[in-house]
Amino acid sequence: MTLHARPTAGEPTPWAFPAPDRGGLPNGMTVLRCHRPGQKVIAVEINLPAPLAAEPAGQEGVATIMARAFSEGTDRHTAEEFAAELERCGATLDSHADHPGVRVSLEVPASRLTQALQLTADALRAPAFPDNEIERLVRNRLDEIPHELANPGRRAAMALYDTLFPATSRLARPRQGTAESVQRVDAKAVRAFYEAHVRPAGATAVVVGDLTGIDLDAVLDETLGTWTGTAAAAPLWEPVTTDDAARVVIVDRPGAVQTQLLIARTGADRHDPVWAAQRVGVYCLGGTITSRLDRVLREEKGYTYGIRAFAQVLNSRADGTGLAMLGIRGSVATDVTGPALADLWQVLRTLAAEGLTDEERDAAVQFLVGVAPLSFETAAAVAGTLADLVEEELPDDYQARLYARMAETGTVEASAAVVNAFPLDRLVTVLVGDAAQIAEPVRALGIGEVTVIGG
Repeated sequence: MTLHARPTAGEPTPWAFPAPDRGGLPNGMTVLRCHRPGQKVIAVEINLPAPLAAEPAGQEGVATIMARAFSEGTDRHTAEEFAAELERCGATLDSHADHPGVRVSLEVPASRLTQALQLTADALRAPAFPDNEIERLVRNRLDEIPHELANPGRRAAMALYDTLFPATSRLARPRQGTAESVQRVDAKAVRAFYEAHVRPAGATAVVVGDLTGIDLDAVLDETLGTWTGTAAAAPLWEPVTTDDAARVVIVDRPGAVQTQLLIARTGADRHDPVWAAQRVGVYCLGGTITSRLDRVLREEKGYTYGIRAFAQVLNSRADGTGLAMLGIRGSVATDVTGPALADLWQVLRTLAAEGLTDEERDAAVQFLVGVAPLSFETAAAVAGTLADLVEEELPDDYQARLYARMAETGTVEASAAVVNAFPLDRLVTVLVGDAAQIAEPVRALGIGEVTVIGG
């Protein structure tokens, strides 16, 4: 029998997060372009500086309705015609509103870029916002809210934000509004929000894909470049104070067989030099099924199917006033809620006393840095990350430098970062579960004053 020789690996190809070329349009829109040979599906991300904090009081959710309504007709097409034209291009167009602003995302084959960008430009330049479509979107949003309230994870997040942030802060209220505020949204309110905050000046378009044979300057000039308007006033930014003194909030769900856990506090955003080391440390704590939390709570104790630690940017500011959420989330059986929390706290105490091991640090860095080329294989992934950098007021080369910085992070540095991220006396714990069964065991742990609220 003749066997083929075993193939051997070649030399690894050097990789770095792609650097974009930066330019602009006469209407004041900034353009970032990134040529990615072979990526025949082009991704476009457009950042609109219309933050949730700009929503009128009592109409929270109007930015979400506006974002959803961009594809519901323009001055050239009805909603049905607009959808049909997108389909002819083989394109998808999505938009959503978040705290930093509104994001519009387009993916389209390179051969149909001009047509799809023209539709996108029309949606931004002259959205119809027809009364009947706005009414339908409001009804759809109202239908979603009961499902969100019934979801333990979403309900825990609502309770956490309401607890951490002052009532005057937009961060304290659901991103997409409450039933009471969404009911007050109509076509007039959507048009008013659009006219006050959506302009080409201050917006940014990120274009990523194989641009071979495409005169992108000409395409942009005849599409997004036709959108005109005076500059909107810069959104006011007010630094937010948070109260993360240790305490426990139980959202009562009588009869629940599981308890949803969400343990969190606020910390610095990605402008802080500690972010790279913190990301490594947080991954070691709860980034995967082999991390410390899972090893104890899942493998050793059998309390959970999985528990994760995370760091999520809320608002990022170059002046250092931005915020990130540092947290731990998962679910456990109701009858082991107390023991599970006790063991979780013990994991954090042991981490503070002993730090991470070199093996944990090496595995984390190998994954976080090693998986990056796969994470950014698609044009959409690159475009989304570049748009995030713009939104967070970070330099274009931040992502490339972040991976280099993580590769240099040592065990001691990662240990200090994750310990500082989760100080035991600054953690707010939200539990969604059966208060009658879990309240007393949790009080006995002494991890903070316990408050029970309705589900």
